[in-house]
Amino acid sequence: MRLPDENTPFSPPRGIDTPRELVEKLRGQIARLEQSRCPCDQASISSGCEGLDQLLPETGFRSGTLVEWLAEGDGAGAETLALIAARSACGSEGVLVVLDDAGQFYPPAALRLGLRQEQMILVHPADRPDFLWAMDQALRCPGVAAVLGRLEKLDGRTFRRWQLAAEQGGVLGLLVRPTSAGQEPSWADVRLLIEPRPSASKEGRRLKIQVLRSRGQTAGESIEVEVDDETHTMHLVARLDRSAIPPRATGA
Repeated sequence: MRLPDENTPFSPPRGIDTPRELVEKLRGQIARLEQSRCPCDQASISSGCEGLDQLLPETGFRSGTLVEWLAEGDGAGAETLALIAARSACGSEGVLVVLDDAGQFYPPAALRLGLRQEQMILVHPADRPDFLWAMDQALRCPGVAAVLGRLEKLDGRTFRRWQLAAEQGGVLGLLVRPTSAGQEPSWADVRLLIEPRPSASKEGRRLKIQVLRSRGQTAGESIEVEVDDETHTMHLVARLDRSAIPPRATGA
């Protein structure tokens, strides 16, 4: 048998792809996988405020994705806005799962916003591992419309697993987090910063909502909204100029 010398061009055996053909096949497979997992064809869910919807690529949140609501301290309005979005996701028949490991969730507030008691499942995880497991399982459940949880630290691997779980279940995941989380990488489809603003209304609160991250669109847009505690509605007060918004780290 004669062995080829170093100047002989390599020819793979019949039926075996060349390196270039293999790379092209892998590219095609990756593209098909990404397309099959892409939540773009999922239903759009209103945030509860038309002004905020207009800042988002799909004029709302997409089912099967995660949304981060960043705010400093309790009572800043992030959980209220997340519950309004959950109300939109649930409609009249959907189920909201609330993970409350710290015992801070106040069900009557959700009822006042229009959610019904029979639509809510309140889970009290015993510790952080239970919380992480419960969130993963709830996001994978096709019988759930939305999941709400408050947490501070979240490692990238868990974040990515939750993002894939939400895609699998078609569930809207609503994560209420401190503003310090804005410096961390994010697998959320949308990341919003919530800041209270002075309001002349006695029946409601004024909040500034800044888009820190939004897939398919440049971040930085900001609006101010008024949340009416009597009618449980939210309406646009003002859309702010991008140039007036100070730059912030948005993660990766």
